[in-house]
Amino acid sequence: MNKKTKRMVIIGMFIALSFVGSYIKIPSPLQSIALDSMPAFLGGLTLGGGTGALVGFIGHILTSANAGFPLSLPIHLMIAIVMSITVFSFSVTYKRINMIVAGIIGVVLNGIGAPLVISFMPQFGWGFFMSITPFLVLASAVNVILAVLVFLPLQKSGFLKREGFDGFEK
Repeated sequence: MNKKTKRMVIIGMFIALSFVGSYIKIPSPLQSIALDSMPAFLGGLTLGGGTGALVGFIGHILTSANAGFPLSLPIHLMIAIVMSITVFSFSVTYKRINMIVAGIIGVVLNGIGAPLVISFMPQFGWGFFMSITPFLVLASAVNVILAVLVFLPLQKSGFLKREGFDGFEK
């Protein structure tokens, strides 16, 4: 299988895993928070920030579509963009600094940054931010930790290098 085809198949698998993760939910007062971003974080580590950002964007859109776009399509598009920025930042931070700082960046941007952006919209506000943030921080931490727990053994075993993953091997 040539390299481009293999990469497209792997990206498709990460996107499919995001959709499956949308069925695993953490309840919150406003809506359930899905575990769909783990594959995006893992994709950012294994395939690079741009690819992880793409997986995060499409993964969020699929999760939102699965739930019927409860906050509206425009709001979910904005959240998907924030998710893309989060995964890209996580990946670049891992490359330039280390996994711990990258994990903190991922959790803070996804768990606090995303609801903060939305809280400035008139229909949401600070009540939305205060009620959703603790649950989103928890979901973000679980997603990041799971991605790291899958990535580290793959990296240590040499599988990623052997299989030609061109992400951020250290």
